[in-house]
Amino acid sequence: MRSLLPKGLEVRSGPGCPVCVTSVAEIQAAIDLALSKNVVLTTYGDMFRVPGARGTSLMEAKARGADVRIVYSIADSISIAKKLKREVVHFAIGFETTAPTTAIELMRGVPENFSLIVSHRLIPPAMEHLLKSGDIAIGGFICPGHVSTIIGSEPYVPIAKRYGKPMVIGGFEPLDVLASLVMLLEQIRDGRSDVEVEYTRSVKREGNVKAKRVMTEVFKPCDGDWRGIGVIPMSKLELKKEFEHYDALKRFDIEVTIEEGMPKGCRCADVLKGLIYPWECPLYSKACTPINPVGPCAVSVEGACYIAMKHGIKSTEDVLHLNV
Repeated sequence: MRSLLPKGLEVRSGPGCPVCVTSVAEIQAAIDLALSKNVVLTTYGDMFRVPGARGTSLMEAKARGADVRIVYSIADSISIAKKLKREVVHFAIGFETTAPTTAIELMRGVPENFSLIVSHRLIPPAMEHLLKSGDIAIGGFICPGHVSTIIGSEPYVPIAKRYGKPMVIGGFEPLDVLASLVMLLEQIRDGRSDVEVEYTRSVKREGNVKAKRVMTEVFKPCDGDWRGIGVIPMSKLELKKEFEHYDALKRFDIEVTIEEGMPKGCRCADVLKGLIYPWECPLYSKACTPINPVGPCAVSVEGACYIAMKHGIKSTEDVLHLNV
C-alpha cells in the first residue's frame, strides 16, 4: 500500500503488537516460574518463542522439561486447571481487546489451582508517551480498531486536543486504511485535531460499556514497562486487592525486575517507536528471521519485522515497487 502513497506521506508502525511490547522481565519471570515450580504454564503461540532476558524462551524452557502449553484463550487454560490437581498459571497478555475476557473469567470464578501473570497494557498512555518523547515528528495517528471497539473514541480526545494531533480510528481492510489516511490529511489541511471514526461498523463513541465495566471491576491501572520503550505511567493493568490472590507472581514469590529489553544489535525498540522501518535494522532478515528471531518484532505475526519479512521487503525501494 505504501507504493500508492504520495511523496511526503509516510506510514510507520508503532507499539501495536502486544507480544512485542511485553517486558523482558515478565517473560523471564514466566520462564523462571515454568522451570522452577511444579506448574503448568499456558501461553499464546506468539509468546512461546519470544526471547527472555537471558536469551531463552518459553519454547526452550519446555525443551528443558517445563510443562508449557499453548492455548487459544484463557478459557482453555481454566479447563486444564479443572482437570488437573497441579497449579496452572496463564500468561495473560494483550491490550484492552483481551483484558475483558480475563476479567470476566475471574468474575465468574476459577479453580483455586489457577493463577495469572497479568501483562495487559493500555494503548492511549503509550500514544501520549510517544508524543511527549518528541523522538519522531508524528503528524497524526491511525488508532487501533480492535482496541477501540472496547474503549471507544473518547479516551483519545484529551490526547488529540492536548498535543494538537488528528486521530482516526481505522478498520483493517485496504480501503479502511486508505480512507483513514484521507481523513487524517483532511484534518491536517483544515487545521483540526479531532478524533474521527472510520471504522464505524464496529466502533462506537462510548465503546463496549459492559466490557469496560468488567475491566474496572477486576483491574486497576499502574505503571508498566514496555519492551524497548521503557516505563510508561499508568499504562498497565494489575489485579485489584480482592482478586490479587490470583496473581501468580505473588503466589509463587517470583520477583520481576526491569532489565535491558533488546539483544545486542537489535533495533526492535526503534521499530516500535516508529523511528525506523524494520528493514533498517542491521539484523533484519540476516541474523534475525521469523525462524530464528533475535527481537520480538520478528516473532509475532503482528510484529512489523515479521510482516515485512513475510512479504520479502529488503529496502524502501522494494516497498515503492511492490506489485499491487
